[in-house]
Amino acid sequence: MSTETQQVIARIGETDQLFLSNNTPELALERADLRLQLVVLSHIRQEQLHFLQEAIVLLEQARIEYEEMPLDLYLNLSLYLAKAYMIYFELSKEQRFALITQQILKPLAYNDHLDIYFFLAYASAAKQEPALTRHWLKKYVSCLDHDLELLQAHPAFAIARQEDWFKLLIQSKAH
Repeated sequence: MSTETQQVIARIGETDQLFLSNNTPELALERADLRLQLVVLSHIRQEQLHFLQEAIVLLEQARIEYEEMPLDLYLNLSLYLAKAYMIYFELSKEQRFALITQQILKPLAYNDHLDIYFFLAYASAAKQEPALTRHWLKKYVSCLDHDLELLQAHPAFAIARQEDWFKLLIQSKAH
């Protein structure tokens, strides 16, 4: 077991103890993030699925358990949840996980948030919905902090990269 894995596991123990005395949405976010880190660190599919399911439960509970929280925190919980479902999609190739991501984030798209647009484009590409992929990518690149290198490298957009509209979109933002 790597040192990094040991550190993550130790921090999970610490945060799980904190949960027993004072649970907060911020703590739930950290606990879920630690589990998502273990998904990436693990090479055993069953472990990955286990930690992924734990992260999803923590994030889902945190989103509904607290009546009031700052919008930024709610958005972060939602984005981490979308990330978890898209990791689930990558592991299983089941489109229902991309659909769940869309269901989580679509109601939040009015926030004009870069990461929401990215994950909606990613989920749309995963579901092979070219029109929605294009729509969300246009919104993504309209944000100031967009990352063209990410779009050009991310495997989900391989088919879109072959399209003329994608090439024009990248060219218009690269200059």
